[in-house]
Amino acid sequence: MTTKQKLPTRTLLWRIILYDPKLYAIDSIIWVFGMGLPILPGLIIQAFFDTLTGESTLRFSPWAIIALLLATGLARIVFIFVGRFTNTQYRFLTSSLLQRNLLEHLLNRPGAQPLVEGEEASQTVSTGEAISYFRDDISQIEETVAWIGSIPGYALIVLGSVAILLSINVRITVFVFLPLAVIAGIVQSAETRLKRYRQASRNATQQVTGIVGDIFAGVQTIKVAGAQTDVLNYFKGLNEQRRQMMLKDRVLTAVLESVLQNIVNLGTGGILLLVARSLQSGLGPLSVGDFALFVYYLSFITGFLDYLGRFMMLCKQTEVSFERLAALLSGTPARTLVAHHNLYLNYPLTRQPALPPIAQPVWDENLRLRELTAFNLTYHYPGTKQGISGIDLKLVRGSLTVITGRVGAGKTTLLRVLLGLLPLEAGSIYWNGCKVENPTEFFRPPRSAYTPQIPQFFSTSLQENILLGLEKDERAIEKAIYQAVFEPDLAAMSQGLATIVGPRGVRLSGGQLQRAAAARMFVRQPELLVFDDLSSALDVETERKLWSRLFATKREVGNGERTPTCLVVSHRPWVLRHADCVIVLRDGEIEAQGKFDDVRQICVELQ
Repeated sequence: MTTKQKLPTRTLLWRIILYDPKLYAIDSIIWVFGMGLPILPGLIIQAFFDTLTGESTLRFSPWAIIALLLATGLARIVFIFVGRFTNTQYRFLTSSLLQRNLLEHLLNRPGAQPLVEGEEASQTVSTGEAISYFRDDISQIEETVAWIGSIPGYALIVLGSVAILLSINVRITVFVFLPLAVIAGIVQSAETRLKRYRQASRNATQQVTGIVGDIFAGVQTIKVAGAQTDVLNYFKGLNEQRRQMMLKDRVLTAVLESVLQNIVNLGTGGILLLVARSLQSGLGPLSVGDFALFVYYLSFITGFLDYLGRFMMLCKQTEVSFERLAALLSGTPARTLVAHHNLYLNYPLTRQPALPPIAQPVWDENLRLRELTAFNLTYHYPGTKQGISGIDLKLVRGSLTVITGRVGAGKTTLLRVLLGLLPLEAGSIYWNGCKVENPTEFFRPPRSAYTPQIPQFFSTSLQENILLGLEKDERAIEKAIYQAVFEPDLAAMSQGLATIVGPRGVRLSGGQLQRAAAARMFVRQPELLVFDDLSSALDVETERKLWSRLFATKREVGNGERTPTCLVVSHRPWVLRHADCVIVLRDGEIEAQGKFDDVRQICVELQ
């Protein structure tokens, strides 16, 4: 985050409060009563003791005063209960807004581009590490905003208490606020250490969540390599580092809280000694009831001072969370994090609108692909020479183009750059002669659909994973499943399309995942089909069926079928022989292209 983009923490917190000022006002008012009702017991206690000593002008009996104390106590319980309800809604609203904005930013990034912390591309953030941002940092901000909701009510009651105490004795009341100056000085002096320890603690937690995600994602690779012991030792080392960093953070926080509490307690003791001395010497018109009132309000006011000191510490730690989240935005203005958007929450006090219908892709003749050309496509991964350079590409309607080459030749990178999943360093792309300005937005269904080497699935039903919000009838789904040669597998599933596939589709085999992903593409009927080694996990017979059915679809133009154009990464001879054009990549550049038989004769790499 650049200096120009950095906004003060108070500004960001204020923007969150303004998202739903009505709910904030309701929550604050409820806490005014919840925290303010203790003023009445103080006055009742004063009247009680003055009644016992005969100094009260009130006519209430001691039993009536006790009844009033019980009534105010019950009323306070009711307000605190309601306050917990509104405060929970307010907390959830805050965290939901932050998570929604952060997630929107991440989803709008090029899909294959790694997350980075800050503008330094070398500081990559894994999927597991990103969890700590969504959980710990947003939870920290949520906690601070929740405290802000109760501070106005607390402060108003304290001001009322101070006004009452000032009417009794000015000198003693002024002395009450001396600890506040000491508290502010301590928090200010510890600011740098507070932020440094919190930053280190968050970074250590981020590394642990990151390695947990990597272990679950690569559990088979770890077992095949026999690296379980090494991975566990590394994991233990990260946990030990996290324990030390969190211990420092917790100890510093606990020490500061203890110091603040003791300062308040020492101040309270000094004030009580001052009051007792005034009573003994007869300085000031203090009755026994006045003394009881001072003692009662004193704990209330000094409690607020302790509360305020803790809140100042919380704000310093929240500043770290805002800085981390802004760094993950990678140069996007920090105000993006607190931008106001509909959340569609069904909460009584939020009054959010109902969920809008999911926009459905609509195909018309203007989207029809006649020719796709690309010139000088260039991209290199940050800090390396790996990537592609000067790639020219031409796809005509209804053609099958196959990209092949050794591992690391740049095949997947080429597909990702063409589709906008990686940003172009140089080059241009044209659809029917018109330049594509934003490939990320342009190459979406019904223009194109893409299946990567490892398809992504959610822990929901097979049908929901195929449709992903698309509205299609059963006939369209069955047709897509047939084209993907998935109907035998579906017949063997007891729950059919309602089968839950599990996290990342773990309940499906590799071949089933690829064919289900193919069905997800086919059901959208795109103009351009892009496969990244789709049939790598399929047996030869299943692969031939899949391609045969796809080629048959291409020939059914007379029956109303649109003719798809295919761009495929593959090494299979059967696919290469049927290709209209074979492109051979080597070290990120095109070594040869043309018909398979022609290229095979001149291309050493293909041979």
